[in-house]
Amino acid sequence: MIIGREHRYVFVELPRTGSTAIAKELLSQYGGERILKKHSTYRDFARIATDDEKTYFVFSCIRNPLDDAVSHYFKLKTDHHGRFSDPVRRRYRVGNVGADRYRETGRNRQGEKPHRRTWNERADNRKYEYVTSRGADFAEFFLRYHWLPYDNWSRLSHSELDFVIRFENLEVDFARALQLIGLPQTRPLPVINATAGKARDYLRYYTPETVARAKRVYGPYLRKWGYDLPDEWGDAPGIRWEDLAFNALAVPRAVYWRYLRRGG
Repeated sequence: MIIGREHRYVFVELPRTGSTAIAKELLSQYGGERILKKHSTYRDFARIATDDEKTYFVFSCIRNPLDDAVSHYFKLKTDHHGRFSDPVRRRYRVGNVGADRYRETGRNRQGEKPHRRTWNERADNRKYEYVTSRGADFAEFFLRYHWLPYDNWSRLSHSELDFVIRFENLEVDFARALQLIGLPQTRPLPVINATAGKARDYLRYYTPETVARAKRVYGPYLRKWGYDLPDEWGDAPGIRWEDLAFNALAVPRAVYWRYLRRGG
């Protein structure tokens, strides 16, 4: 999480939404400083913020989950920044280039002692083993691991934030966020942490079988955030069991995102 006290803003980082590029730009160009942990939620911030800080402009990012699923697969397949093969990173989350620093100091790049793996991080290690040991393509990976209605911790507070940047419109929306804060943009937003091996047209990885599954898995989330299914996929299913499950799962998922996901 990034806070800019001089310019009165808070940036909440949601994984795989362009947050790394924006956070680094805020730190280097717009007076930002790190606060709490990288993927802390706005609720985490609100618990420790002063009354004045609670009035700051708050923004974050979101991404079409159809694209995010493909990006997640390629990060596993390519062992993004050694995240899944490095024994230290498999045991602790230490950041994109923090493993060597952790071995030397016991702390990551931000000076924090990295937490032990959460359930989700352990699951990612298992997925990495599956993809790499079997040479699984995206369709095989998707059909094995994606079957419940999708959601992420944007549900906790994104609908209450002052502005939400869409990954699909990252540069334009970032410029708009700066404008709303009252800051002139100093330079175009650099591209950082790109996913290796992934074609820009993520829809090419969806087969007819995965399309049918994706419409069910992602339909509720897409509708919630105003995303459309690709025209060539046909009509979205109406209100079905996945919509009921999407809302029913919100409670246990919120408990996990708020209290359990960071590990010890």
